[in-house]
Amino acid sequence: MAADYDPRIVALYDRANPDGPDHDYYRALANRKNAQRILDLGCGTGILTVSFVSPGRSVVGVDPSPSMLAYARQRPGADNVTWIHGKATALAEGEFDFMVMTGNVAQHIIDPQWELSLNALRKAAAEGAVLAFESRNPSARAWEKWAGEAPESSQTPYGVLTEWCQTEVLDEHNVLLRSFNRFEATGELHVEENVLAFRSERQIRAQLAEAGFEVRAVYSDWKSTEFSADKPLMVFEAVAV
Repeated sequence: MAADYDPRIVALYDRANPDGPDHDYYRALANRKNAQRILDLGCGTGILTVSFVSPGRSVVGVDPSPSMLAYARQRPGADNVTWIHGKATALAEGEFDFMVMTGNVAQHIIDPQWELSLNALRKAAAEGAVLAFESRNPSARAWEKWAGEAPESSQTPYGVLTEWCQTEVLDEHNVLLRSFNRFEATGELHVEENVLAFRSERQIRAQLAEAGFEVRAVYSDWKSTEFSADKPLMVFEAVAV
């Protein structure tokens, strides 16, 4: 994984990853569960994190990227969030009743760090706490589609930016994603490398159970449609037991 992100890429992140139906789903779930102590692990720019804030709630955003957190701290409403630079292992025990990992954050945590993160989340969870996150179904082989896409250019506050990617299958579960960002005005080329873990539904269920979570539902979209093996998205809802 890249040590950190170019601040210009961070500033443009929400443009490619705007507030949408995925965030609506997580907010609605938090409300249904009457969540009072919320963790957003891998919060990134904090676009969803700040929207969890409401009277009587405590909200914590955790991310390993200093530049992402610097951006998040400047958002309107950021003063109502506790921001932590780090990973799940930095969390206190029994602190949260609702925890999320959004934007496919779960895939950025490769084994064995993934198992360690799930164990840390269980320790940070109050009894009965909800853990919700999404992950791509490996059967859909999304990396093949990404690698086949042509470079795309767009106008940004920093001039024209051209983006494309390359992928490399490392083993049965992991894919190396190289993201290229070229600022045409200067010719600067920034390359980010991330290893993404593509885990099956069965594997994730087993890992959650091992960590002390019980899967209550797996959906294939943001409308809570029951997951089937031919769908590209898996949305997990689990409970700390």
